[in-house]
Amino acid sequence: MRTLRWKRGPVETRGSWAKRWAAGVSLALLVPLGTVVTGTSAPASAGFHPGAFDFWVDSGMGPIKTRVLRAADGNTQRVVYALDGMRAPESLNGWEEATDVPNALAAANINVVMPVGGMSSFYADWNSPSEFFGAGVGDTGSAAGPGKSYRYQWESFLTVDLRNALADRLGFRRDRNGVFGLSMGGSAALTLAAYHPDQFSYAGAFSGYLNISAPGMREAIRLAMLDAGGYNVDSMAPPWGPQWLRMDPFVFAPNLIGNNTRLWIGAASGLPTGQDGPSMDTVNGMGLEAMALANTRAFEVRMATLGARNVTYSYPGYGIHAWNTWGAEAFRMIPDLSANIG
Repeated sequence: MRTLRWKRGPVETRGSWAKRWAAGVSLALLVPLGTVVTGTSAPASAGFHPGAFDFWVDSGMGPIKTRVLRAADGNTQRVVYALDGMRAPESLNGWEEATDVPNALAAANINVVMPVGGMSSFYADWNSPSEFFGAGVGDTGSAAGPGKSYRYQWESFLTVDLRNALADRLGFRRDRNGVFGLSMGGSAALTLAAYHPDQFSYAGAFSGYLNISAPGMREAIRLAMLDAGGYNVDSMAPPWGPQWLRMDPFVFAPNLIGNNTRLWIGAASGLPTGQDGPSMDTVNGMGLEAMALANTRAFEVRMATLGARNVTYSYPGYGIHAWNTWGAEAFRMIPDLSANIG
């Protein structure tokens, strides 16, 4: 197995970290967890990429759009899936819309697969359509919106429908793929790798919620899903049952070790950078990142107690829950990703 590596920010005492953690979690519980702020550092070239193309695939949810950007050298062996956050829109994947990361991956001769949509889904197969008191409820109180009149089946889509379509229509390799994501997508990336090692040999989680069974986390996620599209967490998975525990990286950590999945796990301090101007978005982002950091530290301890040697941890000294944080983390990850897929 590979050597465990840490990338740490400035050294701080246990007491100072614990105080900031507690304060951050308290703050995060007071603001909408689903408020994913947009950093101001997205490169000018971010947004719709003319080199990428729409790739439609039928699924149990109906036709689903994915954006694909081919590797610069035209290979079909090196493939990574880039997962979005809680507010994933139906137009473009956030990685294409807000960062230049897809271009960097393609330049590194990696094919980039960017699923579009799945707001508040955690990229999971849900227990039922999102309902409140027997009726789906959208932003306007109606049943409109993805996952409201039908059951989300994102895990099945990513690991069966999309995987097979990419192989059959583009010749993409079915195994030794990578997957990474931010926030909701970071948690989902680890879930996919844990249960589908035949597909994913690499997973990256940035600001992920990696200990969702910790006290208060389910209710925090409930608030997040209400804020991001009006979704009901109980429709995703019943409280504290096997389906919920299956989604918790803290619980399924042994799978990741047993699979020898190469992992890149990152969370920032919650302290704003010079690019994070004074605003409520910045305040929200600070609290959200503090919660993600607490979850990530707990996951690190869990993995260490199990003897994990397949993880790189990255804890930058500055960064909030925002696209500039996640873009910078992705650039740090790319060399390691490149060395461990295909």
